[in-house]
Amino acid sequence: MQSHDEYHDDRPLGRSIGRGLRCRCPACGKGRILHSYLKVRDTCPACGEDLSHQRADDGPAYLTILIVGHLAIPMMAAYFIAFRPGPWEMIWIFGIGSMVLSAVLLPLMKGMLVGIQWSRRMHGFGEGEIVHD
Repeated sequence: MQSHDEYHDDRPLGRSIGRGLRCRCPACGKGRILHSYLKVRDTCPACGEDLSHQRADDGPAYLTILIVGHLAIPMMAAYFIAFRPGPWEMIWIFGIGSMVLSAVLLPLMKGMLVGIQWSRRMHGFGEGEIVHD
């Protein structure tokens, strides 16, 4: 019988996360998994892997907020201490910066979560596979 670790060795987590962060298919690494800004394709255009099982939902937004917040707040504090800007300058610089960073990170986080789900066979990924004892 296969152990839990042997069962997941054919879908390494690190490789799946890396491919997801590049918005590529976690199975082949070639096909793009997003067909618009945040819509996941039902199947990979390169290898045909079924991606319809993904359930990324709100996870990418939470991760994006977490990352942007942890980057923006210390930078805001350092900028304020160093330059003593006015409130409108802070709003413009860090408001726009946070929005741009969020827009860039959101699809990457979605791809990463799809890769994690595929690697761990969550939500139906891996159904129908034969596991040899």
